[in-house]
This record gives sequence, structure tokens and C-alpha cells, in this order.
Amino acid sequence: MMRFRFLGLVLALFGLISFTALAQEQEDEDETFQNPVITANFADPFILEMDGTYYAFSTNANSRNVPTMTSTDLMTWRSGRDAMPALPRWVNLSRADVWAPEVIEVEGQFLLFYTARDRESMKQCIGLAVTESLDRPFRDPHDAPFICQTDEGGSIDASPFRDEDGTLYLYWKNDGNCCMQATYIYAQTLSDDGMTLTGEPTRLLRNDEPWEGPVVEAPTMVNYEDSYYAFFSGNVYAGERYAIGYAVCETPVGPCEDAEENPILASEMTTTPLVVGPGHQTVITDDTGQWWMVYHVWQVTPGGALTANRQVWFDRLTWEDGKPIVQGPTRDEQLVPVVEGDEE
Repeated sequence: MMRFRFLGLVLALFGLISFTALAQEQEDEDETFQNPVITANFADPFILEMDGTYYAFSTNANSRNVPTMTSTDLMTWRSGRDAMPALPRWVNLSRADVWAPEVIEVEGQFLLFYTARDRESMKQCIGLAVTESLDRPFRDPHDAPFICQTDEGGSIDASPFRDEDGTLYLYWKNDGNCCMQATYIYAQTLSDDGMTLTGEPTRLLRNDEPWEGPVVEAPTMVNYEDSYYAFFSGNVYAGERYAIGYAVCETPVGPCEDAEENPILASEMTTTPLVVGPGHQTVITDDTGQWWMVYHVWQVTPGGALTANRQVWFDRLTWEDGKPIVQGPTRDEQLVPVVEGDEE
């Protein structure tokens, strides 16, 4: 009789443990968050996942050339070190303006493409820095910028892309709006090691739609179901007209056609809290394959005052009939991204 009582106790305990685990799993599935995800000043965000850790990089702020943050769940972020504390000799150190860093791993090392002010031309130009580990600082060993279209106002917002066949490409924007010129999104193939441009640059897009105003910038190329989508930001970054659109491209180097429904993410000024100037996006997926658009928004105080800080927002990106749809800007609570091993 004692044996059966003991067995019954074990089964009851096992049932309690199973119920508790199921309840915890359900609780995790129902966990929510609310924008902004990163409340610090973290403009032009870019996120790279490596071995279960997410590394975020941003435009210069708080006396750091390339501020960084890390996370294991995409929701809880820890401030990190300056990814590139020393700048190369071609940069004007009195006004470095280190902007829009993006990172890609190639052949066992990490390449950081960034924007800084060239001391010779005083234009914004693109640099290339390297490190063998994300725990170590990036270093740019070059004596000159990687790309610098001085006759087109300069070059900014470099974004690397690896196609499914392994081919590397780089996208960027000429800084024509600095000098009353047209702006274009450019594309060019990179060498296998990512250290050299090959072939000729191609113009994919230009600011030729009313919503884009004087500029298109911040390109992000993605591949979805054998099609190429070039996301980009348009209009003046420092105001409510800044927004995000996309174009569909036949190949990674074009031709591309703007979507009729652009912009697909814009300011929301009719209700509070205000959403001002969503832009400079990056696109990631969580462990379920759910797409997310990550972008910055100007911080607005509870009293409605616009600050000088840009905070990081997350919103789901879904696809309908080959069209990307951003479920935002979302002020209300939404389910968190699903990330395995999301405990800090």
C-alpha cells in the first residue's frame, strides 16, 4: 500500500512540475514590450547577431565614435564600449561626424563600414575598419576613405549585403543634399573578402517622389522569396517628414522600382505620444523567422517637447502578396521577439 501511495505522490509532483513548466512557457509566450526598446540616444541603429548575442551599433553619441549595446533577448540591452575609439588619419578629428556604422562577418573577421568627415575634402565619406573579434576595437588602417564621391557631395550610409550565393554587395548614398544636388542609392559588388569594390557602381534609386523630399538614404537590402527589396529612408531626417519606403529590385544591383504605397512607415502626429521621424531602419529576424523592422524615432517628452535624442523602436514586418508591411509605429504593448536562451 505504501508503494502505491508513494507512486501517487510522485505522479502528483510530476504533474505539478509539468503544469508549472507549461504555465511558465505560456507566460513567456505572452510576454510583451512597449516601444521604445532602447531609450538612450542611439541613432541609425544596426543590429548583428553572433552566437546568440545581438550587437547593436549607432551613430556617434556621448563622446563615443561608435556606441555599442549588447543583448541576448533583443529587449534588454547593456551599454558597451566604443567600437572604434581611434579614428584613421584621413578623418577630420575636429569634426569627425562618425555616422551609421554597419558590420558584416567575412572570412573570420568583422568589417565595419562607417561614415566620417574627410579632412582633405571636408565631405562626409565612407570608411572601412576591421577586427578579428567583436570584443576588440575596430581599426581602420587606411590612409584614405573607402568611398568618397566629392563631386556628388560625399558618400554616407554604407550597408553591406550577402546574397544567398555568397556574393557580397555594398549600398550607400551620395550626400548630394548637402550641396543642392540629387541623391542616389548606389550599389556595387565587393570582393570575396569584402575589402575591395569590384566592377562599377550602379544607381538604384533617386529622390524623385514628393514624400522623399531632398534625399533618399539609409539603404537596407534583403532577399525574400527570390526577390530583392531595398528599404530606404527619405526626406529631412530632423523632422516629421522623415519616413521609410522600399523598392523591389530584379537583382541586387537593380533595376529597382519604388513601391506605390510608399512610405510604409511614417510619423504619427494625430495622437499622443507623438511618433516623430521614424527612419534609418535595419531589418532582422527572430528565432521563429518573424521579421522585425528596427529604426530610430525622435524622443518626445511627456509634455510634447522634441528632444535631441533618437531612440530605438521595434515593429513586426510581415509580407502579403510579396509586399512588406510594417505593423507600426506601435505605441501599445506587443509580443516580444522569440529568442532561444533569452535569459541574461
